[in-house]
Amino acid sequence: MVKQGPIPAFVHGAYEYLAGLALIVAPLVLGYDHGAATAVSIILGVLLIFLTATTTSSTSLVNQIPLAAHIILDYALVVILIASPFLFGFSDESTPTAVFIGGGLLHLLISIGTRYRKEDHVERGTPKRDQRAALERERPSRVRPAPDAVGDDEIPEFEPPPRPSS
Repeated sequence: MVKQGPIPAFVHGAYEYLAGLALIVAPLVLGYDHGAATAVSIILGVLLIFLTATTTSSTSLVNQIPLAAHIILDYALVVILIASPFLFGFSDESTPTAVFIGGGLLHLLISIGTRYRKEDHVERGTPKRDQRAALERERPSRVRPAPDAVGDDEIPEFEPPPRPSS
């Protein structure tokens, strides 16, 4: 189960679209000197927008990537953002290094603080068994009977055929 934070999933999704756009625009606006910094920034920005647009969430365009995979990819993105200046050799250039490390840390904090699923609220002080029973009453059943199904009280008695005499 995913830990729940104070940031709504919608805000997380909107942030990811803006962060992806910022990663794409940053090399052009801030004037990165190193070509690798520009390329990595644009590629990660496009990948972040693609990930957000294809994840099963309220801000997606196409529901294809499960939420659990999105969360794992969020943390992978954090690692890549923070490690990029050192992996791709532009750690001597302060502007992209600060953008990548700062962006990675911000993305980590937002990923940790996101409330990915809506919580079912039950009054405080209610025993656990009563909470479960209340939640089960509120949730619709996932099992739907077939339209031509026979009810339990209508099931005919079964009588085995008589044994053949020998």
